[in-house]
Amino acid sequence: MAETENNELQRGLSSRHVEMIALGGTIGTGLFLGAGRSISAAGPAILLVYIITGLFMFWMMRALGELLLSDPSQTTFVGFIHKYLGKKAGFVIGWTYWIGWITIAMAELTAIGYYMQYWFPQVPIWIFEFIVLGLLYMVNIVAVRAFGEAEFWFAMIKIVAILAMIATGLIMALGHVKTSAGVASISNLWSHGFFADHGEHLLAAFRMVFFAFLGIEFVGMTAAEAQDPLKTIPKAI
Repeated sequence: MAETENNELQRGLSSRHVEMIALGGTIGTGLFLGAGRSISAAGPAILLVYIITGLFMFWMMRALGELLLSDPSQTTFVGFIHKYLGKKAGFVIGWTYWIGWITIAMAELTAIGYYMQYWFPQVPIWIFEFIVLGLLYMVNIVAVRAFGEAEFWFAMIKIVAILAMIATGLIMALGHVKTSAGVASISNLWSHGFFADHGEHLLAAFRMVFFAFLGIEFVGMTAAEAQDPLKTIPKAI
């Protein structure tokens, strides 16, 4: 990142970058790769799990947004922990957050390897992981704007994919398409009981659904890089 003459970091993330980072954070590996496992565990009641988790995440993001706007001088939410809970709490949370993202990054790379091995079954997974890790590193060391641009287009791909999946599901359900699991129909949501035999697995489903939402808090990390945080952050949240 370039520095201006008054030693302030140049803000390179535009409104569209931050907004797509926010949207991309809600559509991750936990949704694409983990949805099948979540649905098989909770049945149609997975809708209830997503609604409850989504509301919780929204309230958390509203609170985070108010904190960020209350003191724009703080670059990340870890700064507020330093400010209100003390340096020790900030140190622990800051490093815990870093370790958490390192762990998540490994899970994401593993998912990428599994996806790529579908088309190239003879190639070891670790090769794809190293290639993607190298590409991400190159994007991140160039400039924050390059990172924002990459996030914008990757998030756009995920959004288009989600919309295509929803459209495909509706067409199959309305057309009563026959599959190996049975006939697709909207009535399947309640015809076998909303909770069916999956009610006891609801708590297990929460784990994967929470994982699917990981990344939305990254909006709080973009405040220091956003061109107009007072306008961009609330809109993104």
